[in-house]
Amino acid sequence: MTRPTRCPCGTGLPLAECCGPVLAGEREAATAEALMRSRFTAFALGDVEHLLASWHSSTRPRSLELDDAIRWLRLDVLGTTGGGPFDAEGTVAFEAHWVADGTRGSMRELSRFRRDRAWQYLDGTPL
Repeated sequence: MTRPTRCPCGTGLPLAECCGPVLAGEREAATAEALMRSRFTAFALGDVEHLLASWHSSTRPRSLELDDAIRWLRLDVLGTTGGGPFDAEGTVAFEAHWVADGTRGSMRELSRFRRDRAWQYLDGTPL
């Protein structure tokens, strides 16, 4: 898969200046929202390694298979609580838009994040 010039997470920034360095392990996500955006980008690019690495060990599955039929189109962050550079916990409410077999859809979730050394995805509840 060819990497896009613009980051799939929706900031409008180039991938190399946005989520690219987080996916490559060159820097940590500074906030829970930044980690959420990097995880959406990982779904869009099929980067299972980043998804598992950014998942908290207490809830992380042993393996993860992505559905190649789903193409992730856009991420809309609906709101955040906590999750800042000096917080230990945070939430991100989002809507992720997709297309599969010519059908468009979206999913909404309230994701919880925890930061020990780095931000990690804990779990999510559908909205």
